[in-house]
Amino acid sequence: MHRRLIAPGALATASLMLAIPASAAGFSPGAPGIGDPYYPAYGNGGYDVSHYDLRLKYQPATDELEGTATLLARTTQDLSRFDLDFLLDVSEVRVNGAKASFTTSGEHELEITPKSPLAKGTSVTVVVRYSGVPSSKQAYGFTSWHRTPDGGVGANEPESAWWWFPSNDHPLDKATYDVSVLVPDGSQAISNGTLQSTSSRLGWTRYTWRSDKPQATYLATLAVGKFDLTTGTTDGGIPVVNAYSKDLGANYGAARASVERTGEIADWLSGYFGPYPFNALGGYVPNTTTGYALETQTRPFYSPRQFANGSNTSVVVHELAHQWYGDLVSVRGWKDIWVNEGFARYAQWLWSEHEGEGTAQELADYVYASHPADDAFWTVKPGDPGPENQFDIAVYDRGALALQALRNEIGDEAFFAVLKGWPQKYAYGNASVADFQRYAEEVSGQPLAALFDTWLFQPSKPGAPAARDASIAKAGEAADASVQPKSWKKIAATNDVHGHGE
Repeated sequence: MHRRLIAPGALATASLMLAIPASAAGFSPGAPGIGDPYYPAYGNGGYDVSHYDLRLKYQPATDELEGTATLLARTTQDLSRFDLDFLLDVSEVRVNGAKASFTTSGEHELEITPKSPLAKGTSVTVVVRYSGVPSSKQAYGFTSWHRTPDGGVGANEPESAWWWFPSNDHPLDKATYDVSVLVPDGSQAISNGTLQSTSSRLGWTRYTWRSDKPQATYLATLAVGKFDLTTGTTDGGIPVVNAYSKDLGANYGAARASVERTGEIADWLSGYFGPYPFNALGGYVPNTTTGYALETQTRPFYSPRQFANGSNTSVVVHELAHQWYGDLVSVRGWKDIWVNEGFARYAQWLWSEHEGEGTAQELADYVYASHPADDAFWTVKPGDPGPENQFDIAVYDRGALALQALRNEIGDEAFFAVLKGWPQKYAYGNASVADFQRYAEEVSGQPLAALFDTWLFQPSKPGAPAARDASIAKAGEAADASVQPKSWKKIAATNDVHGHGE
């Protein structure tokens, strides 16, 4: 459900070749990337973050952000230097209380050299003081900070943190968060998790939010503006906070009619995926010009455009499904994106069944039949699409089609046991497509390598024999592509979010 702008390949690594001071003999710099082949410069090596404490002040009129970020981490090697991913202007860095030297490199690297080298296994407290205008910063030619008429929003995938807090920006390094934001009276600050407190003084109000479960950096969000807030509780007992920009215009009613069903939909999804994994829930709709939605943890971001044609609970289903598939269990590497997007799309298909607007089987048949063999749709491999196709529509639709093929292969009992068991097996951690295949084989007791290869890894349309084996498109015969399930337009209404433009 996300816009993607492609970053270039690996950053130059000449900085790694610099001589290490004698005082740090035997110590070496942490890598400027965590090792993801899709995005070699994203994340960093040499340490793991356990907690981010962000104390911010934001002026909506000028888009000026001031912040002090405190990171609690532990080193994973003997470190002479380490990087954070960040774009704003840094005035001071301290490591374990002592001032550290720092410089910038590449598109988004903040290189920090502590006063004394850090031994492997050391607990580290890093304090970064910074300021800047997020909307003025770009990396690789784009921004993930969205100005609105009444403030700004940080939300994008696979990167958004750089514009508002320094981080180890990769899903492999999840952490807990405290986000405290000072804004002028009359504005609100929305973030993830539970609202711990609000306090006002001298024309400013401070909002303090807490996410107490591990959260990937791209799932952290900040929105400042003038919002209408609603609160409630799900049948399952989870508190819900939703927020709607006051200036959504004609989209306001449809947005609210959709997002206000968040609690109902989350309870419904728990029947398929297991208990809701966090202690907060909600959604927010700022007045952005972007087209995409994003599964920011506990409180998804929705663009007004999602509701331009009326209410759309299908997009809410998609982003809430990600709370299990993407947030609770995050990708091991960005090539594993199918384990997020294919499943969130399939949740939309299950919702279509629930609403009586087309079964998952009918939707699968329609996807298969409506793309001829020479359609470029089939050249994208959902199991490893490449960074240029990470959010291609095939990852969603062909990805969900693969799940229906799996369901037909192993039967409903095993399939739904897999859907519910997987988030529990890898809860609050990371997993890959290969991990999912192994888990499905374990639960079903069947070898599934051929099925996964056919439906996820071959750059071609599965032929009639494979379709027949998977009970897709009327046993592989030419189905009538004009038989469009009633829910299709609602599901397809979320597809413009794959564009690269603002």
